[in-house]
Amino acid sequence: MKKNVTTAYLSIGSNLGDKIVNLQDAIFLLKEKAGEIVGISKVYKCQSWGFESADFLNACVSIKTTKDAFELLDIILKIENDLGRQRTDEAGYQARTIDIDIIYYGKEVINTDKLVVPHPNLQFRSFVLRPLADIGPQFYHPILNKDSRNLFQECKDKGAIERTERRLYPNRESLLAKAQFLAIEGNIGAGKTTLANKISEDYNAKLIVERFADNPFLPKFYEDQTRYAFPLEMSFLADRYQQYSDDTSQLDLFRSFMVSDYDIFKSLIFAKVTLHQDEFKLYRKLFDLMYKDVKKPDVFVYLYQNTERLIANIKKRGREYEQDIQTDYLEKINKGYLDFIKSYPQQNTFIIDVSDLDFVANDADYEHILHEIQGYILRNL
Repeated sequence: MKKNVTTAYLSIGSNLGDKIVNLQDAIFLLKEKAGEIVGISKVYKCQSWGFESADFLNACVSIKTTKDAFELLDIILKIENDLGRQRTDEAGYQARTIDIDIIYYGKEVINTDKLVVPHPNLQFRSFVLRPLADIGPQFYHPILNKDSRNLFQECKDKGAIERTERRLYPNRESLLAKAQFLAIEGNIGAGKTTLANKISEDYNAKLIVERFADNPFLPKFYEDQTRYAFPLEMSFLADRYQQYSDDTSQLDLFRSFMVSDYDIFKSLIFAKVTLHQDEFKLYRKLFDLMYKDVKKPDVFVYLYQNTERLIANIKKRGREYEQDIQTDYLEKINKGYLDFIKSYPQQNTFIIDVSDLDFVANDADYEHILHEIQGYILRNL
């Protein structure tokens, strides 16, 4: 038997912790457990209502759900608990990581000890009515018989409400697509290619993977670094520039965004480690000419992996020419990346420590990394 589908309007707010991330987490959990997200309002900064505390971020969402109103309430209470809300027996309002209220459940009128719908204080709260008017401007209150816009205009609550530039998303794919070009970087063996592949497969991204296996100088370099460092770095630079320019300039209409397992700036980082000073000066001139023309990533993620794990990963993947890589070489490469990140604060660059994570075998570790990336995008783009 097909279940009835009802459109419910919910108010969400947070004034503790990472507020915008809390709101987004709530939306994703509502999508997972309650129903399809069909509307999301703008995000508003609002004064706390009924008590003295930090300002809230508030929004409203509408969902299509097959859950009845009481099932929906139970789901909401579980989500609040999972996101760290701690309810106490103290009287009055309190600060909270997340607050989710059912404003409307279709046109139903419910009045029980457990649940009252429409929300009994709806018409008195401008911080609810303002975002509600974004997604349901002509939805009529089934008792007051007034729509959201009229209720907001008549509301006597004059608490400050400021529309922010923040945005919330109905699903992770649309959130990641905000960063139209995501670069995953890291040292040799950090797992950047694996992570880029997983993100591409799971979230409909165009995958850009560095071509390196066919480079004829690479095995020779690991045997004799002094002799082959300059031709290796020049060949890498030429190949990366050509591939990077081609791949990042060709949009794929059937993909939501691009994800790469490298950024062309890595050429300069590796060259600085491997080349002599006079060679590096020449290399730098050529690099600067090329770099100014290539597309820069919207978000640059650096996967930090400790040297012991890097060596273990390199041995595990079994590329013969990599087996004699020295720890001091890996440490120099890592330092080069960290220096780059510090030197270019204008770029959207951040570090995720994956030394104790296994995002291939452990879904929770993969989810942790995705949560870090989406949090950065929410706060910075």
